[in-house]
Amino acid sequence: MAAAKLVVWDAPVRIVHWSFVALLPALWWTAETRQMDLHFTLGLTMLGLVTFRLVWGVVGSGTARFSRFVAGPKAIARYLKSAPDNANPVVGHNPLGALSVVALLALLTAQVSLGLFAQDTDAVDSGPLNHLVSWDTATAASEAHGIVFNVLAALIILHVAAIVFYRIVRKNDLVTPMISGRRTFASPVAQPVLASWAKAAGVAAIAVAVAVWISFGVPPWGAKFPWDETAPAEDVPSVDSYM
Repeated sequence: MAAAKLVVWDAPVRIVHWSFVALLPALWWTAETRQMDLHFTLGLTMLGLVTFRLVWGVVGSGTARFSRFVAGPKAIARYLKSAPDNANPVVGHNPLGALSVVALLALLTAQVSLGLFAQDTDAVDSGPLNHLVSWDTATAASEAHGIVFNVLAALIILHVAAIVFYRIVRKNDLVTPMISGRRTFASPVAQPVLASWAKAAGVAAIAVAVAVWISFGVPPWGAKFPWDETAPAEDVPSVDSYM
């Protein structure tokens, strides 16, 4: 049978994936060097990306949808006992890879969410939703923020190790398709359904709106929008100034 070269990963998935790769070390570095303004900006960017990926996992392209690749323990066990991918190809995430993707997204969601409420020891620097919780809750969120990052870093190392294993042992290159979007299969397989750019733009608009809204402290329960703030009263000359 003739080989088949298909578009497996759409551009939105690839852009979000490599943005995660770039943002995580940048977030770590800005936190370590106390560049908190930049850290908060990058954190809100991460919030937008995570929001996009979660929504895209419901309405996006076939290989991006959680309903298409999330599998249970039995499916994972069957996959582990199966032949290498080239002999038994999986279009998109295999059951084991799906488990890694779900875990990474869950940890990223937790990490970003905790950062929104976190504060440093003297409360000089705090997340945009810090004012909605108590001091003790904010302190706990800060501690959990650091713990979750360490777990996330460990999982990323495991994820990279798995990619190396697939490349060397199973002769399956997972990196190139995530760059180009395309993968060649030894036998004909069906082309996954790709979502439109219009849908991607709509989801991106939702993600940006969520990040911007939260950056203002979630009005009207938190801080107000800048245009809703009461303008300072102009100085009016007193009667005595004319005497």
